[in-house]
Amino acid sequence: MRRLVLAIFMSILSVTAPSRAMESFSLEEIAPGVLAHAGRIAMMTRENKGDIANLGAVIGDDAVAVVDAGGSLLEGEAFLAALRERTSKPIRYVIATHAHPDHIFGVSAFVAAGAVFVAHKNLPRALAARGEHYLSSFREAMGDALTGTTLVSPTLTVEKETTLDLGGRKILLQTWPRSHSDCDLTVLDEKTGTLFAGDLLFMGHVPVVDGSLLGFLAVADDLAKIPAIRVVPGHGPLVAPWPQALDDERGYLQRLTADLRAAIKKGEGVAQTAKQAGESQRTKWSLFDDYNGRNATAGFAELEWEGP
Repeated sequence: MRRLVLAIFMSILSVTAPSRAMESFSLEEIAPGVLAHAGRIAMMTRENKGDIANLGAVIGDDAVAVVDAGGSLLEGEAFLAALRERTSKPIRYVIATHAHPDHIFGVSAFVAAGAVFVAHKNLPRALAARGEHYLSSFREAMGDALTGTTLVSPTLTVEKETTLDLGGRKILLQTWPRSHSDCDLTVLDEKTGTLFAGDLLFMGHVPVVDGSLLGFLAVADDLAKIPAIRVVPGHGPLVAPWPQALDDERGYLQRLTADLRAAIKKGEGVAQTAKQAGESQRTKWSLFDDYNGRNATAGFAELEWEGP
């Protein structure tokens, strides 16, 4: 009888307790020497282990650069293992497109393997302001899926732009003004015309404004001038044609801006406006209810001081 009870108990554990390791981690070659991983369109949870952002890697003749590292140490380790199955070349750089947890919580896996952590010059300030809050809040939400996850500071920061040579191919790192966040950075593989846009580009997943609504719109216009062929968005499909990929995001940001300006002109309050602004875009985006109200509230605060 005891053996039967024990067997039932262990069976329950095997179903309800998440594995410490990720079950699988896919990498797809989207251009010669350019790999990408598609994250889920979802919030970070214990079950998905933070695997909600698109990630990538560029392989040169001499070295590899990783672009974003995922939403937990577990995901970073899985990414590293999958990359090691593709190449034995040294992973020289791990690059963060910005400071949000789903993109940087996995960085320490690559730093431990000897990679130089590269980011926007403002990223250390962002981590100092929010890092501990990110860790505590997501530990509560994700439980043991975040075990071992720590934040590390970049050892190489970019003020405007810089080029990294991987041997036989160069990647251009470019920083951007306050838009999605205040530390956004893009990576362009010049050899294949592949752009890693980070969260300056959302597709399917409603855009998130954690910097400046007007800045986001302005940066989208400048992004479109980048001579890329294809783009890996921060969230959404693995790869998309460039610059057409920007169209839906621009449409959302423009609609939200127009709705907010109209409400402010009428003298409506922020609470009511946040429930209505951008509503016509609802059916086009996943996670609309999770983020649109926040975007509207932040945008209202920004736009109400524009003047006539």
